[in-house]
Amino acid sequence: MKRLVIYIHGKGGSAAEAGHYRTLFPDCEVIGADYRSQTPREAREELPRLFDRLAGGYDSVVLIANSIGAYFALQALSEKNIDRAYLISPVVDMERLILRMLRQAGKTEAELREQGELCTGFGERLSWEYLSDVREHPIGWSIPTVILYGSRDSIVPLEDISAFAERSGAELAVMENGEHWFHTPEQMRFLDERILEREKLCNAPDTDV
Repeated sequence: MKRLVIYIHGKGGSAAEAGHYRTLFPDCEVIGADYRSQTPREAREELPRLFDRLAGGYDSVVLIANSIGAYFALQALSEKNIDRAYLISPVVDMERLILRMLRQAGKTEAELREQGELCTGFGERLSWEYLSDVREHPIGWSIPTVILYGSRDSIVPLEDISAFAERSGAELAVMENGEHWFHTPEQMRFLDERILEREKLCNAPDTDV
């Protein structure tokens, strides 16, 4: 059986990050998706085509996606033939995230609608078109999923993650004192151990997982 792991990076990341996961999936081809999308609308157009191109000829596909890359995957790949997914610090409720950033910037939704775009003052530019698109395309996700999340995530609240996990039936693994960006040796060890544990269960003979 030919197995593929597709990795989708987060903001500021790159497809080269897929290299970290090759030791966790020694019997699989591991490929980083070199995508260009900056918005969910672009992702819904680009990622399905990219997925089909990468996955062609494989019998089984595992998805690993990080942060905003996970959100793009949730938007674009829910209908694809994916055996299971590992979502790392995923953005799962973009509408709530945008509204929180508006409040933090001292702005209102009415101002965003009127002006079209607003700068937050902390490096993010918010768009009414982006927010409207998010509202028009709610996430529907039923692929077997493990969410890897840090308890000190400053971008995605635990309540958002928990609500999504309950809706989608995803398994939630929380690292105490973990951050949104998993990067320290301890944090990467947490990711590796949880993924290896799940893969061992999934690949065990006569398992229903």
